[in-house]
Amino acid sequence: MQEFIWDFDGTLMDTYPAMVTAFQRAVQNLGGDLSRDEIYDMMRQESVGFAYREVAKRFGWDWHDLRTGYQQYEPALQAPQAFEGAATVLAQIKTVGGHNYLMTHRNRDALDYLKRADLSRYFDDFVTGEQPFARKPNPEALDYLLDKHAVDRSKAVMVGDRNLDIDAGHNAHITGFLFDYDQLIKVTSAPEVQVTKLVNLMPFIK
Repeated sequence: MQEFIWDFDGTLMDTYPAMVTAFQRAVQNLGGDLSRDEIYDMMRQESVGFAYREVAKRFGWDWHDLRTGYQQYEPALQAPQAFEGAATVLAQIKTVGGHNYLMTHRNRDALDYLKRADLSRYFDDFVTGEQPFARKPNPEALDYLLDKHAVDRSKAVMVGDRNLDIDAGHNAHITGFLFDYDQLIKVTSAPEVQVTKLVNLMPFIK
């Protein structure tokens, strides 16, 4: 594989601690209470959007109110660190003549976080939440990147930490690599490769 499309949250950078804290505060502000473990599990197994709707339904809230509270706290709490091995893997992809692309539903703050971690220099293009693409597992954003750069899909892979990332890759007719660093995911997406450390992807970069 030489053409890598990367998810951001929980794949390149560990943003979940701040995400969980922000979500927990938003729940508490609306009069509810949830454990960090339960919030994290919903986010990792599904998505933040799923967590909004699931929790709001449970407590009888409008999920938009929960989202507003979360978005109020989350940016100020974030100071994410890159996962170990991220720079090594990204650099190796460039060394073999490949390309790295970002596909995230987070806004352009993701680009700032990558820059602070000295990772943005490895990327050739980005899709962020400001662009009007359907959410994963819909392959619309992946197709945009693949078509824009005339990528050979037989050499392309989507790397992410959740089933929906792998499903999005498969829906775009490319390979899916699952980065399940804490071995939490109940795997339903049939990834071609599953690793717990990013450096374990090195043998697949050629």
